[in-house]
Amino acid sequence: MQFDAIRTPIWSPRGNAIRFMADVTLVAGCGAALHIAFAETSGTRRTDLQRHDLEVAGREVIQTRVDFAPGSAAGRHSHPGAEIIYVLEGSIEYQVDGRAPLTLAVGDVLFVPAGTIHSAGNVGAGAASELATYVVAKDRPLVKVAE
Repeated sequence: MQFDAIRTPIWSPRGNAIRFMADVTLVAGCGAALHIAFAETSGTRRTDLQRHDLEVAGREVIQTRVDFAPGSAAGRHSHPGAEIIYVLEGSIEYQVDGRAPLTLAVGDVLFVPAGTIHSAGNVGAGAASELATYVVAKDRPLVKVAE
C-alpha cells in the first residue's frame, strides 16, 4: 500500500511552545535535541545507537532505540525517509495514517514509508522498546512533529 507524504508547517497557531522549540532545534540541525524534547513531552526515551552515510548520495542510515514507559506514547510525527521498526520488548500500538491501528509484540516488525505520519504507544502493563532504523535524506530533521 502506498501512502502520500503529508507535510505540516513548522509553526501554526495551534502549535505549542515545546513543539515550536523542538522544530526550531531540528531546523538548526540538531536532531538529538529533538529526541530529548520529544521524549520529555511524550514519556519516551530515545537513544541514538549509530549513524552512517550510505553509498547513495545524500542518504544516511540511523539506528535508534526507543523506550516507552508504561502508558506513554510518541505523538504523531513523520520522517524524511523510511523507518523500519523491530519490537524489542512489550506491546506497542502503532497508528499509521491510512491504516487501522496495529499492536505489535516482541519480534514483530513494521515498515513506515517516508513522510507518513504515525504514532506509537505502549499498550502493555510493563516497559516497551523498539529498534528503529531510518534510511533518510541527509542533513534534514529526522523527526517532524505533526499536528
